[in-house]
Amino acid sequence: MGSVPGRIVVYGVTGSGKSTLARKLAERTGLPCHSVDDELAWQPGWVPVPDDEQRRRIGALVAGERWVIDGMFAKWRDIALPRAELIVALDYPRWVSLSRLVRRTVVRCVTRRRICNGNVETLRGMLSGDSIIVWHFRSFARKRRTIRGWVADPAVPVVRLTSPRTTKRWLKQLGSA
Repeated sequence: MGSVPGRIVVYGVTGSGKSTLARKLAERTGLPCHSVDDELAWQPGWVPVPDDEQRRRIGALVAGERWVIDGMFAKWRDIALPRAELIVALDYPRWVSLSRLVRRTVVRCVTRRRICNGNVETLRGMLSGDSIIVWHFRSFARKRRTIRGWVADPAVPVVRLTSPRTTKRWLKQLGSA
């Protein structure tokens, strides 16, 4: 890949492993890693950060010259995308991301691990109409279309990774570049 770009968006469907890959990319490259859910989207009590505040926060974040972010919401994509130098797109089959998501959510429900500014996932939340698993089904096709649109007409270079194995291989090759 040559030199590593300084502004990277990791994008993918819910449960694909965006946050994990963003952290690994940050470790390999020395770029600061930013969690969209923690820094931009959620307040305690699962209260969403208002859209205008999310847009202000992402604007400030992407104004910097060096960063990795673990997602990109449609409501502020127009701010982040023009600043990105690379999109790493996790375009895995549904069963991969869904199985990861269900496993991760169940573990978090059991362990009560705090995420997204101190929030905790619950069994009730997991079974509700606005659960992360329901969101996976609602957003899967749209996110895949977005990825494939970027690949077909890249305004920003895109690395499309289609399996955990190819992601691991790409990351390893990145570390030796």
